Amino acid sequence: MPNVTPSDACLTRREIQLLVDCKPVRAPGHAMAMSRRVLPDRLRQAAHRHLATGPRLIVARGTFASIDTAVRQAFTAETQMLLEDMRILAQTFQSISGHDALRVRLERVVSDSCRKFHVDCVDLRLLCTYCGPGVQWTRDEGRTIAEAEPGAVVFLKGRCAPNWREDDTLRHRSPPLSVLPEGDRMRLLLTVDAADACGASADEPLVIAA
Repeated sequence: MPNVTPSDACLTRREIQLLVDCKPVRAPGHAMAMSRRVLPDRLRQAAHRHLATGPRLIVARGTFASIDTAVRQAFTAETQMLLEDMRILAQTFQSISGHDALRVRLERVVSDSCRKFHVDCVDLRLLCTYCGPGVQWTRDEGRTIAEAEPGAVVFLKGRCAPNWREDDTLRHRSPPLSVLPEGDRMRLLLTVDAADACGASADEPLVIAA
């Protein structure tokens, strides 16, 4: 994925801040970590452009290098800034999780998918909603619900995490879109996890769906 940010120093600062904010998720007793971000105008515009004109689904599995090469075809000059940010987030996930092989999924969401609070069958998952409402979570069975802002990077532990306990109270879900005004019922969601997350096979390393 090509480097299109103004300077390497800017990239480095962004990566360091993400690591500082999100690395604590590895510690015992931490089910979640989040890095709040205000997306630069160019990145926000690229994300909205991809949401409007890009593929509805991109899924790539493999090493960071192989994913880096495979997904370039799905982006244009107008959406390169989004591609670069995805690269940073994938590298951050790899650094924190220690996984050599990843699954990177960028999806246009238009329905109430995953509407029930739950815990994923993964060890660790990164979520970033570029457009639309972010992931929601609760620690009291839905009586109090928090929601990530667009651009926030959220790390969530799953059932396969070391020392995960069934009585861990944090659960998450996709925000219900059907309750929103019709023009707001769309999200652009990035998910990064292990290549074999949820029993996935690496036999199909790249999926691009229009």
